[in-house]
Amino acid sequence: MVTVTRISKDKGTFYKVDLSEGTSLKVSEDILVRYRLLKDQELTNETIEEIKRNSGFDFGFQQALNYLSYQLRSEKEIRTYLKEKEVLLEDRNKVIARLKELNLVNDVVYGKSFVRTNVRLNNKGPKKLAQQLQQKGLKSEIIQQALLQYSKEDQVDTACQVAEKLFDKNHGKSRKELLKKIQQNLMNKGFTQETIQQALASLPQEVDQELEYQSLVVQGEKLWHKNSRFEPKKRNLKIQQHLYQKGFDLEMIRRFITEKEEELSE
Repeated sequence: MVTVTRISKDKGTFYKVDLSEGTSLKVSEDILVRYRLLKDQELTNETIEEIKRNSGFDFGFQQALNYLSYQLRSEKEIRTYLKEKEVLLEDRNKVIARLKELNLVNDVVYGKSFVRTNVRLNNKGPKKLAQQLQQKGLKSEIIQQALLQYSKEDQVDTACQVAEKLFDKNHGKSRKELLKKIQQNLMNKGFTQETIQQALASLPQEVDQELEYQSLVVQGEKLWHKNSRFEPKKRNLKIQQHLYQKGFDLEMIRRFITEKEEELSE
């Protein structure tokens, strides 16, 4: 027979039960009461094994509840978390089954909540959302069900908002380069090409010539300083090539170079 030598409070709602053979048990308050564990109590090996089996589920269940207290989780996330906490597979399955009975784990509810939150806070497109939900372990049919609440109209509205914000933050870029940046940003966020084109079409279509030239000057001044060590012909060619690659109009580029040369000659 094995004797209980000490019972002490452990983390959370658990207790540590030290045994005379040098081992210890980590049990919940429920197990403590159910088996009436007290100091100097004698336990058979069968009872100890039974306590271990029941304690594994209790520990896993409490860990899962704590993990869920911060936010909704997918079934895969909880399984991964319990595995990291060294909860046995058998107990992980029991914990998940119990959580489902209590409706604390529901991938359909999780998927819909995930979509709503990421559309509202992160302006993500359907492709990105589907990819992230797949990584969370959701089945394809559940992912499609969750994305149904993200209508085509809402996707276009969200993409347009992202495009407008980026368009208004133009810091020294040509219109072509800016549109390319906006397109890439929307692609990275997971919007379809059709939606991206609609978002780009919603932006002002006419080029503000003065603003475009101001943007050119911002980049041109840096290039002029960077290439000032070269002789004029080579310097001008390098500046022209770089600005043209950035999407600026060739006539504007020549205007800038001419004005800079006139400054030097004064």
